[in-house]
Amino acid sequence: MACPPHAIVIPYPAQGHVIPLMEVAHALADRGFNVTFVNTEFNHARVVASMSNGAGSGLGRIRLVAVPDGMAPGEDRNQLVKLTILMAEFMAPRVEELILRSGEAAVLDGACPGKITCMVTDYNVGYWAVDIARRTGIRVGAVWPASAAVMVTLLSFPKLIEDNIIDAEDGSTVGEGTFQLSPDMPLMHSAHLAWNCIGDHDQQATLYRLLCDGVRAMEQCDFVICNSFQDAEPASFKLFPNVLPVGPLLTGERSGKAVGHFWQPEDDECMSWLDAQPERSVVYVAFGSFTMFNRRQFEELALGLELSGRPFLWGKLVSWSPQQRVLAHPAVACFVSHCGWNSTMEGVRNGVPFLAWPYFADQFVNQVYISDVWKVGLKAVANESGVITKEHIAGRVEELMGDPGMRERVEAMKKGAHESIQEGGSSHGNFDAFAEAMKNAAPESVQDGGSSHGNFHSLAEGMKA
Repeated sequence: MACPPHAIVIPYPAQGHVIPLMEVAHALADRGFNVTFVNTEFNHARVVASMSNGAGSGLGRIRLVAVPDGMAPGEDRNQLVKLTILMAEFMAPRVEELILRSGEAAVLDGACPGKITCMVTDYNVGYWAVDIARRTGIRVGAVWPASAAVMVTLLSFPKLIEDNIIDAEDGSTVGEGTFQLSPDMPLMHSAHLAWNCIGDHDQQATLYRLLCDGVRAMEQCDFVICNSFQDAEPASFKLFPNVLPVGPLLTGERSGKAVGHFWQPEDDECMSWLDAQPERSVVYVAFGSFTMFNRRQFEELALGLELSGRPFLWGKLVSWSPQQRVLAHPAVACFVSHCGWNSTMEGVRNGVPFLAWPYFADQFVNQVYISDVWKVGLKAVANESGVITKEHIAGRVEELMGDPGMRERVEAMKKGAHESIQEGGSSHGNFDAFAEAMKNAAPESVQDGGSSHGNFHSLAEGMKA
């Protein structure tokens, strides 16, 4: 009896990447794949601990595997540039060994796990994963877990350099600093490009070069899928039509299933508290796993929430909220968010308007889409001292609560998001097509120079023209 197709799934080792890649793993398992899900040892321990603490523990066809990341015990894993560099040295050999020895793996839950037949890798993992797929002769697909607009800025490096928007060496801003990649896309600022928003110039230059390597790796992939949906970013998908929108991925919605959370156990008491609040009355505040405030800004936020006079759910109140369930609750009226893409998609698919307060990397571009393109939220704007004041926060909350047009727009986006992932929807169909293609044996053309090589290279060249 033939073994099922077997995918090795490799997320970038950060919370906002592990969660959507785990959902990709579940979606592949739903379609008959066995899956080997590769985390760093550090993150593997956190995911396993969260499962043992009562979070979803169902894995089905998914096997969790740990490999070293090269960082010392106790070292800060938020040093993302250093972590990315070390991954190529320490993770890559173990991943290649897993693929080569996969046919020898023990029987998984009574079924034949089989030899690994394809790879699904986070774009941000970089070139080494794609190189391994090519050397071992398996198909490879890349997942872009963030917005298509941010991905388009990466695939448009040649055009941005040619148009004197960014410096070719380090990606820093030159010229006027604003650009528009197509007439249907919003005006963007080069200072808000992901690699220019990490707060350290030396690391910024290194990150830019790593992202350039990622573009070259993407050009070698058989497929690229994106955690967005057609109606949310049509102009981006028009520019690069071979990128398949498969979102919004249902992060956090699989009851009883492992979802890849690090920060467990989730605090369920907040759900009982929400049950006691009036419909559309609660301000939900969450800033993800990276955001940090200085004391002044922290106090302004707290005072602004108090000044609004609205019940709010934030921080203290819970150690780590079950965000998907919170946003789906009828008591929640608006979402004060850092604009991370997972949070953005969760807010959209639950029809909750935003107070958009970005902090890091791609979040500034996401804020533009929330406030200026989709018009489902308002920007949190700092004063001349760089502080978002309590009066501004309270005023924005009142604007969000009292704007029926914004509620209509976010409800329309919710409808579009849900339609896209239902059977017959565009994202659902795209994932079906992706999974079906990944089941097939890798063609001879996976080697450099073959017919499938250069697929995304030709698109990037087209952008230069």
